[in-house]
Amino acid sequence: MPADADPAAGPHLPASAVDLPAIDKERGGGARAPATAARAGGPAQRAQAMGLKRDWDFLLHLPLRYVDETRVVPIAALSAGATGQVEGEIVDVQVAVRRKRQLLVRLRDDSGELLLRWMNFYASLQNQLQPGRRVRALGTLRGGLMGVEMVHAQVRLVEAAAALPAHLTPVYPAAQGVSQLWLRRRIAKALDQQGAIADPLPAALRDTLGLMALGEALHCLHRPPAQADATQLDEQLAPAWRRLRFDELLAQQLALRHARARRRREGAPVLTGDGRLTAALRAALPFTLTADQDAVWDEIARDLASAAPMNRLLQGDVGSGKTIVAALAAARAIEAGYQAALMAPTGILAGQHLERIAALLAPLGVNVTWLAGGGRDAARRAALAAIAAGTAHLVVGTHALIQERVNFQRLGLAIVDEQHRFGVQQRLALRKGTQTPHLLMLSATPIPRSLAMSYLSDLDVSAIRSLPPGRQSVRTKLISGARREEVLAAIRQEVAAGRQAYWVCPLVEESDEIEAMAAVRMVATTRALLPELRIGLLHGQMLAAEKQAAMADFAARRTDVLVATTVIEVGIDVPNASLMVIEHAQRFGLATLHQLRGRVGRGAVQSTCVLLFDEPLSEPARARLRVLYESHDGFEIARCDLRLRGPGEFLGARQWGLPMLRVADLERDAGWLPTVRELADALLEREPGAAAAITARWFPGAAQFLGA
Repeated sequence: MPADADPAAGPHLPASAVDLPAIDKERGGGARAPATAARAGGPAQRAQAMGLKRDWDFLLHLPLRYVDETRVVPIAALSAGATGQVEGEIVDVQVAVRRKRQLLVRLRDDSGELLLRWMNFYASLQNQLQPGRRVRALGTLRGGLMGVEMVHAQVRLVEAAAALPAHLTPVYPAAQGVSQLWLRRRIAKALDQQGAIADPLPAALRDTLGLMALGEALHCLHRPPAQADATQLDEQLAPAWRRLRFDELLAQQLALRHARARRRREGAPVLTGDGRLTAALRAALPFTLTADQDAVWDEIARDLASAAPMNRLLQGDVGSGKTIVAALAAARAIEAGYQAALMAPTGILAGQHLERIAALLAPLGVNVTWLAGGGRDAARRAALAAIAAGTAHLVVGTHALIQERVNFQRLGLAIVDEQHRFGVQQRLALRKGTQTPHLLMLSATPIPRSLAMSYLSDLDVSAIRSLPPGRQSVRTKLISGARREEVLAAIRQEVAAGRQAYWVCPLVEESDEIEAMAAVRMVATTRALLPELRIGLLHGQMLAAEKQAAMADFAARRTDVLVATTVIEVGIDVPNASLMVIEHAQRFGLATLHQLRGRVGRGAVQSTCVLLFDEPLSEPARARLRVLYESHDGFEIARCDLRLRGPGEFLGARQWGLPMLRVADLERDAGWLPTVRELADALLEREPGAAAAITARWFPGAAQFLGA
């Protein structure tokens, strides 16, 4: 077993922890659910909404923590702050009115008395807790005006000398209308129905890897015996958690590798060509490709020459030169007699691509066609006709490229920029047709290696790590909003030197919930503070023509300061802009801050990014700003962002359509990845049935997500 793959025990609190509803009605001592909840469907229907349908869904619905109902302690042995279970006879029941009705129950055992208090209760609870009845109460003691008491204890009626449970009681993730008792009973039923759980891993392999048998691990986690303390429980459960984490990582690799193998069986055009167009493009460039760009282009060229469809992610920091590599790929497709398409998430970014790539390819005889939503009818009809006839060699546009009326004659290559902004079905739509085109996805958000090895293992990943020669690092400054005058002085200084500035705000209009300056208001404020400067405005709610006009004015230096929202996060390239001011910087995520900073520093002059923050800063916001201040390495920033946000939010599970991990953790369990990748390949080759079973257990719906 890898040395760094020995995780701590599972996600549970000490064995004595209590985090249950005050009353569990199905134990016989609880509150009646409101009629509206009853009408919304039973627990089985609600569990289905949680993704719990099959026995395996329930078996892999693992506890969050445990409570200890295996022992009863004397009332006198508990003190304020202690948690435990007591058993005794009810000697008094009262309903007191103190601002609101409260149920007070006095419980007595041989060692003393204890007050149980409920501030919220149903009549059914009061009816069951009658003097003379015997109950067990589980909760935490606290000091009160009437002595030590348990507030909202979990209680159940018992007979004298009733047997105690043999195992700790698991506490599961739940939803409204799905009680803990129902989950426990349903999971116990699944355990009993499965009987001897078949283990897909041979005993010899388990021994080599130091893994517990699957059935033993599941029984251990769902029915752990009582332990003297939390440390002993952690030690006992650690091997079981380790086995489940390994299996989940293995299932994820199997799902992704199966998708990769299925995609490779599809036919794709072989794009080799005579090399004339790509050679002419390289000869026309005013610069030489960097070593990274050359290496990445070689990888892409090999993919394009294969009959298996390319599914490659090209990642590179802001300004690393991904566009020229994409242009070479498009040229290769065109010289091979096919069409290429480049889709971007916004009209501004697509327009930037059109301007750059047309400048490179149009002089070489390439017909570059524009297609975006909201275009003039005549121009749109002409573009659609050229696409269908094949005379449009490269089509650049937005989501309009995947509309039903767009029919390519011979699409050989689809390029998707900022692919994480598109959904799975949108990326798939570019691949419609009898022959699957090659797919090249671009991302300016670098993917950490552990994430690429795990979540993106069905992709080939290329990276441009070095920046082109002459690019300077952008200076980053953290400035409190109280020092705004210094920022205004810096803007005046840059404009006086013939340069320009961005001022980014989080919102377009005022919000009662988020007290941030909106871009619309910010323009008026900035014009009042800097009356001698020309101020422009750009935000996502403007019409496409207005956005283009605002950007054209800024690019042509007809405005000095562009006040904008994060619509400028990608695709904006104005080399004369040397100052970026980000208002309320603590409200932005790391990836967005890094992308915004990349909008400056694109010329020869030293550029600066000012992170204008409000005080006091929360710890997460302070951590984000510190990372950006200390690092310019996009891969390091991405690694920190992954640690702060987790893989689900970092990637955008919906956009990627990936099966997210529930039990395993990439940072903690990264040492397992080489092993599970190797084992996944072996199982797919030699034991496809076992591989399918493992995948279906953990990710039953994976097939519908993994086509893109």
